[in-house]
Amino acid sequence: MADDPLDPPPQAPAAASPTPVALLRPRREAFEHGLLPIPKLIFPEGTLAQTLAQVKEKLASAAASAGGRVGAAALAEALQIPHEQAALALATLAAVLPAEDPALEAAGGGGGGGADLRDVMLFLYIQSYKRLVPRAHKDSPAVTDVWPSTSAFDGYLSALSPIQLVRSNSRRFMPSQADEEIHQLSYLQKHMANILTLLADSIEGEGDDSLVLTMETFEHLGFLVQFSEGTPLSQAATFFANSDPDMPAAPVPAAQVHDWISQNISSSLEFSTEKSTSKEVSQQVTSDIDVTMADANASNARSSTPTGSNPAYYRNTTFVEGFSKTSVVKHASDVKGHSVKVLNCHESVIYILAPLKYATLYGCSDATVVLGAIGKVVKVEHCERVHIIAASKRICIANCRECIFYLGVNHQPLIVGDNHKLQVAPFNTYYPQLGEHLAKVGVDPAINKWDQPFVLGVVDPHDSLSHPAGVSDVQAESATRLDPDLFTNFLIPSWFGAEVQEPTKCSPFPLPEIYCASQSKKLAALEDIRKTIRGLQLDDNRHKELANALHAQFKDWLYASGNIRQLYCLQGD
Repeated sequence: MADDPLDPPPQAPAAASPTPVALLRPRREAFEHGLLPIPKLIFPEGTLAQTLAQVKEKLASAAASAGGRVGAAALAEALQIPHEQAALALATLAAVLPAEDPALEAAGGGGGGGADLRDVMLFLYIQSYKRLVPRAHKDSPAVTDVWPSTSAFDGYLSALSPIQLVRSNSRRFMPSQADEEIHQLSYLQKHMANILTLLADSIEGEGDDSLVLTMETFEHLGFLVQFSEGTPLSQAATFFANSDPDMPAAPVPAAQVHDWISQNISSSLEFSTEKSTSKEVSQQVTSDIDVTMADANASNARSSTPTGSNPAYYRNTTFVEGFSKTSVVKHASDVKGHSVKVLNCHESVIYILAPLKYATLYGCSDATVVLGAIGKVVKVEHCERVHIIAASKRICIANCRECIFYLGVNHQPLIVGDNHKLQVAPFNTYYPQLGEHLAKVGVDPAINKWDQPFVLGVVDPHDSLSHPAGVSDVQAESATRLDPDLFTNFLIPSWFGAEVQEPTKCSPFPLPEIYCASQSKKLAALEDIRKTIRGLQLDDNRHKELANALHAQFKDWLYASGNIRQLYCLQGD
C-alpha cells in the first residue's frame, strides 16, 4: 500500500502570498526512520559517488540472476558487513519504502526475498546524510557563558540525561520541522546529479546523452521526494506525463531529469526559506510551524495538523506536543494522516488508539504512552522514565534512560545510542478495536520478539548533537527483561472503546509462561484477600468502617501515584 495521498491543504487567507501549485518535498520517512548507525554503510562525501558506483557493480552482478533484486547475502558481501546487519538494512529499507514491496515483505522484511537494486542504492546513498544541528543563538558569546559549546567528549562522557541534553539546547534553537525540510532539500539538491547517475542506464552516445532514465526508474525517486499535492512524479514531469501504460514512454536523458528536479527543488527551497524567515521575524518565541497543539487545553485537545497556508509544510502527521500533568486521548477519528509525533510531554498519559504507519516519541519524561497499532516503525528518542506500550512491526530506541517498553513487535527491537537502565516486557493492554487495527496495518500478534533486542553502537554518525565526531564507538547498553513479579496489565478505560462487531477482550499477543505464572499468583493472592474479607464476622458498623478504610487507602494511593489527575482529565473528556 502506497503512502496515503496528502490531505488537501487548508484554504489560504486572502492576504497570503501566492503559493506554487505543487511543491516538491523530501519524504521525511526516509530521513527520519531510514538511517542506520552502521559505519560501513556510511562513506566519506569526497568518495561517496565513486564508492557507491563500485558497490552497485558488485550488487548488479548478483541481482542479474535474481530478477534485479538484492538479498541480504549479496549486500553483506558487497559491503563486507555481517549478514544480520545486511538483513537489518533491508528490513529498514522495507519500513521506509513509499509503497509495499511484496517480495521484500514476504521474507519478513529481512531481505530473504531481496529488494529492488534501485531502492537499495538510494537507501545506501542517504546514509551519508547528516542531521541538522541546533541553530546558533543571535548572542553567541552570551549563550556560551551559559551553555558551553559541544566538545568531542560532550554527550558521550557527560552526566547529562537525555532530557537535560534536549533542554540544554533550548526548544527555541532546536531545528523546526520546516528547518529540517529545508536541510533535506538542500542535501538532495547538492547530491541529485550523483543520485541520478547511480540510477541511470548507459546507452551508446557521448557525454550526458549516454545516461538515461526509464519512467519506471524515475518513479523510484519517490523514495526521496514527493509533491505536496500527492501527484505521482511521472505525472508531474512533462517528459513522462500522460504516458500510455501499454506503450511506455521512451527513456529520458539523465541531464534533462536533473534539470527538471533541480528547478523544482529550487522553487521549493525559495518558497520554504521565505516562509521560514518571515515566521522567525513575526514571532519572538518560535514554535514549530507544524505544531499547533503545544498550548492547547489537554482535556479538549484534538488531533493537530498544520493550519498555516503553506502547503510545503503541510503534513500527513498528527502532533501531540508540550503536554504536562494531564491525559490525552487520540482515536482513529482524531488522527489525520499516517503518522504521529509525541514531543516534549511530561508527567502525562498519552493514548494513541489508532492504526498508523509511523510513530515518534521524543523528549518525554515521567509519562506513559500507549500506541495502539503501528504498521511500520516506532522511534523513541531522548526519553526518560517513560513507560511505552506499543504494538508495532518495528521499534527503534535511542538515547533513553530508565524507560520500560511493553512491546508487541514482529521484528527485533533496535537499540542504538547512549541508553541506560532500559527494560523490556511483553505487551500488556488492549482496547476493543485493537485486533481490527493490528490487522489493518499488518502487525501479526502471533509473532512477538520483545525480548530479542538488536544492539548497535553508541555513536550515531548522522547526529553530531549528542555524539560528535571524534569519539570512538562502543556497543550500546542493551535492555533487560522486566522482573515478572513487577509485570502488570495496563487497563485502558472502557469508555474509550467504540462499538465493534468483534471487540478485543484481552491482549492479542500471547503472554510468556513465566509472566502468566506471575499473573496467576497475583490473582490467587487477590482472591484469598477477598475470601478473607467475605469470611469476617462483622456487624454493620464494623463492616462500614472496613469499607471506609479501604476507600480511604485507595484514595490515598490515587493521589500519591498521580492517577487521580488522569481520572479527572479523562472524565472531563
